[in-house]
Amino acid sequence: MHIAVSNRSIASGDWESVVTFAVEAERLGVHSIWTNEAWGYDAVTPLAFLAGRTSRLGLGTGIVQIGTRTPANLAMTALTLASMSGGRFMLGLGTSGPQVVEGWHGVSFARPIQRTRELIEVFRLAVGGERVSYDGEIYTLPLPGGEGRAIRSAAILADIPIYIAALGPRNLELAGELADGWMGGSFIPESAEVFLKHIRAGAAKAGKTLDSMDLHVPLSVEFTDDVDEVAKRHARGYGFTFGAMGSFDNNFYKNAFARQGFEDEVNEVQRLWMDGRRDEARDFVPTELALKANLIGTADMIRDRLRVYRDAGITTLRAGLPGEEIDEKLETLSWLMALVDEVNAE
Repeated sequence: MHIAVSNRSIASGDWESVVTFAVEAERLGVHSIWTNEAWGYDAVTPLAFLAGRTSRLGLGTGIVQIGTRTPANLAMTALTLASMSGGRFMLGLGTSGPQVVEGWHGVSFARPIQRTRELIEVFRLAVGGERVSYDGEIYTLPLPGGEGRAIRSAAILADIPIYIAALGPRNLELAGELADGWMGGSFIPESAEVFLKHIRAGAAKAGKTLDSMDLHVPLSVEFTDDVDEVAKRHARGYGFTFGAMGSFDNNFYKNAFARQGFEDEVNEVQRLWMDGRRDEARDFVPTELALKANLIGTADMIRDRLRVYRDAGITTLRAGLPGEEIDEKLETLSWLMALVDEVNAE
């Protein structure tokens, strides 16, 4: 099992702190660092900055929003980062949601699964050195009726692992079929089959197995003896996730937990939030959900939970670390790495 981290662990905009954190994470043996984008900083530029300041740490986008870049532009970006980092770049893709894609970017969110498939197929043509000629339902290259020509990339080619962030059944199956790795969230290892059965079915279509994929799950990590209080604080944080991160009909995170046995609870949280009763919504989130979906508790408790993730087949955990100061985050990361080493050695 590998440990990854996110640059969201550091206050936005303090880039020297991001570098300090990344360098220390690399020294501790962390597998990779991942950058996200919503409607603030982009996911790509920070990795170029980190590529020049690290030497072994994997550099991944977690995630680039599908539909916000053309496939060729994404291929150019990926090949540039692969070259700058000595082959350490990993491309994480995700659909995001209609609120961001249509509201911020002004791009249609329609047919996200088909768009993901076609973007990956065109991307692989480009990074593989093929002439980019493609006739899809979303993308057609060259554009018909014009003067465009099928072009082959002029960059140095690279083998770039692709990860798909997926929660719904169809997208999970697509990840299994097309991707090198899956990025999951809203994940409880005891109900891993809710996700893995769809990824496995997609992988079988492509003639591969789950063993060939990196199964990558983000979660929060917090060592504490006051388990009930900390778990309640984390649970309350899901109130915003279930109430505001999506529409009433289209909240991927809420729906994922609903499929794992929390349907009544997460639906009530959403209802309370949308009624304007936000404190009640936060308080209604079960602490059990937070404890099962994160690493919270004493060292012994977290060691036991690491075994559960390992036994469920998860190969990478992306740790969200508590605290405002780098030293606090690195202390938690150091404890976590020691426990992972123990579990991996068993």
